[in-house]
Amino acid sequence: MTGPPSPKTCNRGPLRYENRMIETNFWLFLAAACLIAAVPGPGIFYVAARTLSEGRASGFASTAGTALGGLVHVVAGSLGISAIILASAELFAAVKFVGALYLVWLGIKTFRGAGRAMSLEGGPAGDKRAFRDGVLVEALNPKTAAFFLAFIPQFLDPAGSNPTLQFIMLGAISVALNSLADIVVVLMASATRAQLIGRPHLMRRLSQGSGVFIAGLGLSLALVRRPANG
Repeated sequence: MTGPPSPKTCNRGPLRYENRMIETNFWLFLAAACLIAAVPGPGIFYVAARTLSEGRASGFASTAGTALGGLVHVVAGSLGISAIILASAELFAAVKFVGALYLVWLGIKTFRGAGRAMSLEGGPAGDKRAFRDGVLVEALNPKTAAFFLAFIPQFLDPAGSNPTLQFIMLGAISVALNSLADIVVVLMASATRAQLIGRPHLMRRLSQGSGVFIAGLGLSLALVRRPANG
């Protein structure tokens, strides 16, 4: 005659169900994050413009910079800092306009420097500057903060022991996927640039167009409205 099932056996069913739910949640998140990364957005256009204007090395440096800027938003979102900024009209406007002005300034600088050196790659100093610009452009974009706060919580496990760590892990995966898409764009843009490098007039026009586009991204950021609460 069999005795009553042990508590361990009784708990095994719900535990398996919970694990399946967590796994399903993760794969749904991964599918959504891949789709979002593949859709062209301001980050991809910015990296493409820097690559066309300054070369592949600057494009990769810009990608690394925007990735670090994205991680800043991930950490800020996990700690509640992003929510404070988005909840305050004054803080949101301040961050938004600083980021917009920085993009406009970068665009003007790129446009004015279009007639200068037309080498295939920038030097180490230029790459460091591209990295720094990428960090600031992404970190000063409140739209990125709003995206992470709206997107990631949908896939958190409420029963998990550390939601902050979950937020950071999912956010880091999202940033990595976005960076992979940026790398593909850098390679494509640098191939286009390599074909035009022997034609100074076209290269100058291309760099000027990149500058106008970067400044346009800044103007579009200035028009962004704060997400409605609730």
